[in-house]
This record gives sequence, structure tokens and C-alpha cells, in this order.
Amino acid sequence: QVQLVESGGGLVQAGGSLRLSCAASGRTFSSYGMGWFRQAPGKEREFVAFINVSGGWTYYIDSVKGRFTISRDNAKNTVYLQMNPLKPEDTAVYYCAARSKTTVVFTVQSAYDYWGPGTQVTVSS
Repeated sequence: QVQLVESGGGLVQAGGSLRLSCAASGRTFSSYGMGWFRQAPGKEREFVAFINVSGGWTYYIDSVKGRFTISRDNAKNTVYLQMNPLKPEDTAVYYCAARSKTTVVFTVQSAYDYWGPGTQVTVSS
């Protein structure tokens, strides 16, 4: 029902910034909570950030808190992840995900219904 496509990844030096975008299809984008995950080489995919359907509540893992900002523009069917400043350990493929259900737990992959193909973020030291 929902298709997601990430963009905005690339190569940046440590201390720099990037803004990732995730464009969703359809007219029901505002009905989905949205999350960002990332997967570094040789590591498991991990939760990064979440934003609720209205954009009024967000949650971040400790390692990105104060550096990353998740936001959404429901009129544009798009969710964003502003990353500043970036660190080498942020290097990973970043995925956006959408959830229609409202389970208490939202930091695991199984809580989400739809996934984008990912976009590469590489941070050099």
C-alpha cells in the first residue's frame, strides 16, 4: 500500500551535515508513524529515531540525541532526518520505515509495515 524511497545520502567529512529525505506514495501518509533505522557494515540494523503521525512527538537513541532531528511534512508526504554534526561512526545505510499499528514498542523492525530500499551515508575522519 505504501512505497518509500530515501534520498540525500552521500560522502561527508566528520563535523559536517546531511539531511535525508524519505518520500512516501499515496494519500494516507499522515496515518503512519515513521522511523529511521541504520545498518553499518558487519552490524545489525538498529533503530535511530521515530516521529508520530502528527509530528508532535519524537524519540531518539542516546548516541544521536542532540545531533539528529527527525521531522515530517505531511503535505509533501515526506519525513526527514537532519544529521549535524556527523561522526565517522554514523556511517551506514539509512532506512526509513512506516507503521500503521500503534504497539507500545516502536524501536524494533517488526513494529513497522513498510520499508524503503535505503540510502548510503559515509562519514570520513
